[in-house]
Amino acid sequence: MGSYGGAANESPVIPNALLAPYQMGQFSLSHRIVMAPLTRSRAIGHVPQPAAALYYAQRATPGGLIITEATNISQTATGWVDSPGIYTEEHIEAWKPIVKAVHDKGGVFFCQLWHVGRVSHTAFQPNGSAPVSSVVERLEGEVTLPNYEEAPYSTPRALETEEIPLIVEDYRKAARNAIAAGFDGVEIHAAHGYLPDQFLKDGFNTRTDRYGGSLENRCRFPLDVVRAVAEEVGSERTGIRLSVFQYHDSMKSSDPIGLGTYLCEHFNAAKILYAHFVEPRMRAGQTSIQTEQNLQPFRKVFKGTFLVAGGYSREDGIKAIGSGYADLVVYGRLFLANPDLPKRFALNAPLNSYDRSSFYSPDQVKGYTDYPFLDENKLSPSL
Repeated sequence: MGSYGGAANESPVIPNALLAPYQMGQFSLSHRIVMAPLTRSRAIGHVPQPAAALYYAQRATPGGLIITEATNISQTATGWVDSPGIYTEEHIEAWKPIVKAVHDKGGVFFCQLWHVGRVSHTAFQPNGSAPVSSVVERLEGEVTLPNYEEAPYSTPRALETEEIPLIVEDYRKAARNAIAAGFDGVEIHAAHGYLPDQFLKDGFNTRTDRYGGSLENRCRFPLDVVRAVAEEVGSERTGIRLSVFQYHDSMKSSDPIGLGTYLCEHFNAAKILYAHFVEPRMRAGQTSIQTEQNLQPFRKVFKGTFLVAGGYSREDGIKAIGSGYADLVVYGRLFLANPDLPKRFALNAPLNSYDRSSFYSPDQVKGYTDYPFLDENKLSPSL
């Protein structure tokens, strides 16, 4: 796929490297297969539902890392129908039994903190106000509203300079709430065109204050978030997801390697637990392209645990781990459709196909908790 550069030739690939244990800071992982953050639209009214406990527990393994679906840090941060929140006491209490269900299976559970920025509509915002972003530029396309009708994205307003520290505080509070709900840590969602990305990309951020222009200025807000979250819950419980090669409309970086490298250097200074990068081949949405670019420059710089994501197969994952290209490999749609994915990878067993039509739905069973497991009677190895 052209994603591993020369790394695969530098050391031999060990058999089934995905099943090797790994020490991620204080967390002893039994394998390298991570469940990706997957928006599912099952949190009715933005409150996590009881079915989520079964959904996540089905996919939990002893010493397996799971990252929640993207979780709103405030009402202003919201832009996706029935996506969960972590900004009220009701949210905290709703998450607690879900976290317990994963911990009862021995899993490690991180909450992904989300602010969509301009990827929203006034229908989601307090008092019908405009969504916020780094600049005033509307996202092309349509959004599903709370009533499940479709409408064009709303035009955002640019955050005032003095408002940005308030958003940083929203991240801090959300991280605190996640720990109160029992999560082991948090992942800051700074990828895929959401608010932190709206500051990072020079093709989009045309601000002229201290949050725009130079690389240092464009990274200021996301790094302030990193430092605030790490200060609040501990750097050893803080991760971040990035997609420096990806673009949405004008949201493109002229120097993604320079951007990612600069961020990794500052992540090192903050001593955060992990960095979760999306592969360059995933350029826009779920579209995969052929490219010789890879994540090796960031792997070489970042000193913490290095996670990779983006269209990985079992074989790709084994190569990535065995070659030293990554520490952990993140799987999304395959994990969605195969609750026992680590076991299937251990046996090289057939995989269920996913049903794209049920990815986003209020249905608490279909396409959510009803994907079949392997026939236990036919299994020998286990995780």
